[in-house]
Amino acid sequence: MGREFYRIPRKSGHLLTSSRNGFTLVELLVVIAIIGVLISLLLPSVQSAREAARRTQCINNLKQISLAALNYESATGLLPNSGDVAVEQLQFGREGFRSSYPVANHEKGRQTSWAVDLLPYLEQQNLHSRFDKAKNIFEQASQAQAEFVTGYLCPSDQAQGRYFLDAEISRGVQFAKGNYAAYVSPYHIDLQLLYPGAIIATGQSLKNIEDGSSRTIAFSEVRTLDMESDERGVWSIPWAGASILSFDMHHLCANGALFCLDGAKYRANPSYLGQTQTPNATHGPIRDTLHSCKQGSTHQTISDLENMPCESWQGHIGYGGFYSASPRSLHAGGVNVAYLDGHTEFVANAVDEFAFAYSISIDDGQIDVGN
Repeated sequence: MGREFYRIPRKSGHLLTSSRNGFTLVELLVVIAIIGVLISLLLPSVQSAREAARRTQCINNLKQISLAALNYESATGLLPNSGDVAVEQLQFGREGFRSSYPVANHEKGRQTSWAVDLLPYLEQQNLHSRFDKAKNIFEQASQAQAEFVTGYLCPSDQAQGRYFLDAEISRGVQFAKGNYAAYVSPYHIDLQLLYPGAIIATGQSLKNIEDGSSRTIAFSEVRTLDMESDERGVWSIPWAGASILSFDMHHLCANGALFCLDGAKYRANPSYLGQTQTPNATHGPIRDTLHSCKQGSTHQTISDLENMPCESWQGHIGYGGFYSASPRSLHAGGVNVAYLDGHTEFVANAVDEFAFAYSISIDDGQIDVGN
């Protein structure tokens, strides 16, 4: 009997085998799940690295701004004005005694900020030349105030492309936003000449910084709100939360009064602990005072949701007034600040309020105890 051979049937010229190519649906889903897990593990690291790079840029900008202020002082003999605003004398009377004291009225004057004056020292001479020094900030034909300045932008906040525009308050003029503000006082913004910080309305020499430039905070970060009616971050106007800040730690009067003209060095008042403009403040009765942030308005609601509480400024300056704003950033836990000598530090949200107030004041005679 002859040998029989079993032949494997062919199909389309190829041997049929038991092996298969590709993945089953289950295997594909498993691979996708693994990739998803890996991405979820890597994403925080990538985001952290990006934020670290952004924060480094924010810090470098602060340093350059502080050094620009020093160069300005070397060239002119004075640190830049906090703003081209009116300096007025108000009367303070008590028990038959009357005396005058200086206030900075930010609603009068040309109303350009320190940031405009520092443009030539930040390689922005061309933009600076577009400002007409004879005209109010609301009357600039060149619209230079609507330009974004790279050195005034912290990339963590994404202020690029955000404007302040209000038919009444900004007079229909568009203003570009930024992320840096100067400290004018440990008290209120309008009292910056009575209780001065580094950058004040009249300008001042480094010789006036009695506490030393390495112990005096000059600039800090601020946040912007993506809302045209919110002026916070506007670099060209010397308004609270826009380009200037104060801490709202009241002065401790020798006679225990709420306000005094005793001529003494600034002393932080312990009665106001918990009521100051600490970094990224979201607690207590203190809110950023803006020109329009009405109680219960959409503006105020969105500000609260963004942890940037605000209220409308009541229009009072001097004793009995209240005009201040908190330094703000999107960096976790605090803000970056620049001292007058150019060095920078990170200030925690939970900063010691006394230490911070004395770091802003220029003539309190106290030694900065850190944060």
